[in-house]
Amino acid sequence: MSHAESVLPVHQAAPERLPANHLVETLLPVRPALVDRGSAARIRPGMIEALLSGPDTRAAVLSRRQGLVQGSNLVLTGATELLAELKEAGLTPDLVVYLGAALPASDLPAGTELLLFVLHEQPEPGTAGIPADATWAGFREVAAGLTATSTALFVEASAIANWHAAHTHCPRCGTPTEVEAGGWVRRCPADNSEHYPRTDPAIIVTVVGPDGRLLLGGGGPVDARNYSTLAGFVEPGESLEEAVVREIQEEVGVRVAACQYLGSQSWPFPASLMLGFTAVTEDAQATPDGVEVTRARWFTREELQEAVLSGEITISSRLSIARSLIEHWYGGRIQDRAGA
Repeated sequence: MSHAESVLPVHQAAPERLPANHLVETLLPVRPALVDRGSAARIRPGMIEALLSGPDTRAAVLSRRQGLVQGSNLVLTGATELLAELKEAGLTPDLVVYLGAALPASDLPAGTELLLFVLHEQPEPGTAGIPADATWAGFREVAAGLTATSTALFVEASAIANWHAAHTHCPRCGTPTEVEAGGWVRRCPADNSEHYPRTDPAIIVTVVGPDGRLLLGGGGPVDARNYSTLAGFVEPGESLEEAVVREIQEEVGVRVAACQYLGSQSWPFPASLMLGFTAVTEDAQATPDGVEVTRARWFTREELQEAVLSGEITISSRLSIARSLIEHWYGGRIQDRAGA
């Protein structure tokens, strides 16, 4: 190209050039990590045993997909003392997993080593070293009231415990596997194959129509009031963007013209990673598939806020990325109905 060909006409302004690593301001904010999972430290032989003898190591407890909670915190007690009392009560943990060390952004002393005890039985509070004022609860029941550190630990503990529960045998030969690397690897003693925790990627999307309205949907009874963003699992060999296009087309018959990644959230119930997108479409009609989505509705910002305040509909809770995506489109915080 000649110099003359490369010069813009005098009436056309040169486009603003952004750095190659510029992140658009529409991305969801990144929250700081609260736990160093110690991928290098946990492979040391005898690491769990050493931590169990340490005076400052703390342990969380999970049983039947429930954790021990006190107020707004996941219960974290002295690991050495708790293990001794559990064993005395005949409740030796089925599994001990290294969760990591607390980072400065957490509400624990930096460097605090953290373990997870997975129990088959749930001891009554006040017995076997369990605090008397603790309660057993599932994550969904208490997530809205937990601190950020307790949320991160509950999610991590649930994810790794769920994986262990579903992967006790070698998928190649059926031999029971052995736990290694602080609970983050299972090895087959027959063929020496290693097996690692898995996470299933799923896309979750705010779909915006040509007039700026937001498309929300829901499953179950057609007259139910709950509405949320559309979502679906990524299939083998598929890119995230292809999954967005396919899932939205399948679920509501809407053709996505473009999409952009915004952020993610771990949702290990049992083992998902929610990858948040926003997408645009030129379609103004949505037709639910009647299976995964039984109702779909377009909202302006005013319509959505009014419907939530009146109780006509409910939307996802604030602990979910779905709510973050909806409020990202809305441009601010959506007020919930009083008492909801």
